[in-house]
Amino acid sequence: MLLSDLLELPVHDHEGERIGWVSDVRFRVSDNPTATDGLPSPVVAGLLVSPHRRGSYLGFERTNVRAPMLLARWIRWRHRGTYLVRWTDVDHVDEDAVVLNPRYRRHTPLLTR
Repeated sequence: MLLSDLLELPVHDHEGERIGWVSDVRFRVSDNPTATDGLPSPVVAGLLVSPHRRGSYLGFERTNVRAPMLLARWIRWRHRGTYLVRWTDVDHVDEDAVVLNPRYRRHTPLLTR
């Protein structure tokens, strides 16, 4: 699966109701190096789900990014209601939608570092 296959896919709850779109994908660095180059490999940690808009935060989800002020405010307003769903809460990915398991939880999309 390619990252571009996930971006902007509709996200459905387990009952099939659309709850938003994948606006971005979060990664974490694995503790285990890859076999080929010995470097840590990225692992999908979760999906950012936006109920209103498709598209990325463009880095403005970082809590310390405040400038340019008008652009930062506009992008945060545009992505109001966006939340992070952990990858473990994804039931399955079809070619036309991401389906969450019945016990998924919403987490803050903001990054503090």
